[in-house]
Amino acid sequence: MSKTKTAFDPTFDNVEIRDSIKVAALDIGSNSFHLVVARIVAGSVQILHRVKQKVRLGDGLGTDGALSEETMQRGLNTLKVIAESLQGFEPQCVRVVATHALRKASNAKEFLRAAKDVFPFPIEIISGAEEARLIYQGVAHTNHQEGRRLVVDIGGGSTEFIIGEGFNTNVLRSLQMGCVSYTNRFFKHGELKQKAFNRAITSAQQELEMIDKKYKQIGWNTCIGTSGTIKIIIELAAQLDSTNRENHVCLTDLLTLMNLCCAAGNSNDLQIHGLTDDRRSVFAAGLAILIATFRSLDIQEMEFSQDALREGVLYEMETHLTHPDIRQRSAESLATRYDVDVEQAKRVLATTMELYQQCKKAWKIDNEELKNMLAWSALLHEVGLQINTRGIQRHSGYILQNIELPGFGLEQQNLLATLTRFYRKKIRVADIPEFTLLAQDQVYRLIALLRLGVLLNIKRQDDILPIILLKANGDTFQLQLPDEWLEQKPVFSADIERESNYILELGLKLSYK
Repeated sequence: MSKTKTAFDPTFDNVEIRDSIKVAALDIGSNSFHLVVARIVAGSVQILHRVKQKVRLGDGLGTDGALSEETMQRGLNTLKVIAESLQGFEPQCVRVVATHALRKASNAKEFLRAAKDVFPFPIEIISGAEEARLIYQGVAHTNHQEGRRLVVDIGGGSTEFIIGEGFNTNVLRSLQMGCVSYTNRFFKHGELKQKAFNRAITSAQQELEMIDKKYKQIGWNTCIGTSGTIKIIIELAAQLDSTNRENHVCLTDLLTLMNLCCAAGNSNDLQIHGLTDDRRSVFAAGLAILIATFRSLDIQEMEFSQDALREGVLYEMETHLTHPDIRQRSAESLATRYDVDVEQAKRVLATTMELYQQCKKAWKIDNEELKNMLAWSALLHEVGLQINTRGIQRHSGYILQNIELPGFGLEQQNLLATLTRFYRKKIRVADIPEFTLLAQDQVYRLIALLRLGVLLNIKRQDDILPIILLKANGDTFQLQLPDEWLEQKPVFSADIERESNYILELGLKLSYK
């Protein structure tokens, strides 16, 4: 088909085209899957489009804590559809985070393994604290009020509470209450009775007892709600009271909505203009949680923010792609808190990275994220020294497994803890957890590299190591050192010999010459 020339053809010919990066964030929630696609240009994130798919993973959690087959298939079918819309995206430009439902599902690993067959991007299960932090980042980048903010996000299985100022959080918590889980507990079969509301509100206030005193002591200037639950509540409240400030809600509005629910008697009969069918069944539960939140935290008024978890993920991706990694701040904070010997950490890091570069292709660990995790483990392997010298590796592993590490997903944190747990002494393969995003032999090889990096710096001195070569082939690897250097180090030779016996437990054969 020939192109017809028009007077507009030369338009924009002189406009400078700047480099941009197309990115996507997928939030696998207990209620919905949310996809946001954006581009990063000139240091700013520009949202291109959003997609929401109602999946209700939280509904499929049985009394045994496992996701039902039907629910898993529903989730996999949705991922397959989303994968089609993400064709052509670079792996580092897509981040997928899963929240409460997969955090709690006893068969989450089974779901993640099945997801690999239909979805080409890794899925991170993030902690409640990390979810709260990312939610706050989404709000902070798009809301510019002065002073402290209280941010509340009601999800399908959990509700996050964050107080922060600017881009920094003061305190954050994730509580086990959400519109899907509370619907199943208090509003089964759609029944809307005052007694059910009272039980749900009381239950939520009991959860809030863990944080209400501390949060009120810290205080805030503005209160911001996010999530679809709070959005629909604020929209419906505006219909009932035209005097409300736009995009704001107060406790009186919430109580009016509760009375309307009770008058309807059943969610199927709840006819309020603007309440969609997909929100109708979980509306009462979300409303009860929000009433409890207003009461327990003495909230006078709440406004709504469109941006939350997935936008927080996007803005963090922009930081990762164009600025220093936020994980650096987490690592530095941890090193300060536990008085890490920084000079020794840097020695181990330099040696470990040198070894990694020499064997990364042969061992199939040539991956930027694996390199980063190995580097963080080298820097943090001695955090447990402050507890006790004996069993330091166990203390380090325990700390890294259980402390809050902003920027690290659950599997990333688990890998950090595993690498540091086995950086010295005997190895028990039975104690090494199974990973979803990594092959087990990759984990074993990272452990071996960290162990060598530590062992080669056992003297804790600068400029004493010669040129070191490491050759890897399958499950065997050879450490090559200058003959004259080894001859003068009989104790070191014995250490390497002992290490070669330890390493056998990983199915690896270490030799040296």
